[in-house]
Amino acid sequence: MDSLTTSRLLLRPWRASDRPAFAAINADPVVMEHFPSILTTEQTEAMVDRIEAHIKQHGFGLWAVEIPNVTEFAGFIGLCYPRFTARFTPYVEIGWRLGLSYWGQGYATEGARAALQYGFDVLGFKEILSFTSPDNSRSRKVMEKLGMTSDPADEFDHPLVPEGHPLRRHVLYRITAS
Repeated sequence: MDSLTTSRLLLRPWRASDRPAFAAINADPVVMEHFPSILTTEQTEAMVDRIEAHIKQHGFGLWAVEIPNVTEFAGFIGLCYPRFTARFTPYVEIGWRLGLSYWGQGYATEGARAALQYGFDVLGFKEILSFTSPDNSRSRKVMEKLGMTSDPADEFDHPLVPEGHPLRRHVLYRITAS
């Protein structure tokens, strides 16, 4: 998988040394506010294994985010195929998760712009989607800054979130190559 460089970020393949920092991010209740629960170290290890398997299988995925002269690992940004089926699958998703100390500085938007460009220009995708819980105003703001749009008719119940859970409902955002 290619690395991507922006003015402030390096989106790169994962290193073994990223795993403990990622486990700390996934254990932060503020970072994980819009997910069903925080993740244990074992769940984080399994997630990184899935990320690396996706990259090996498809040649792209979720990059580790390095902020040169700031931190070797801030989280992830990238593209992936989903782990579930819904009325809008198959599709490619763009997503991000950064440690709390890297929020509010434009890193997610900057990295996601580079990932979108790579998805459209290098990988040839025609459309890329993203989704989150309706109350996740921070991620929705990033999606909107990227030029993604949502339609209330596209809202869905996330099949990997348990029925009855308050975060099961999700909004769907789209952007096309044009």
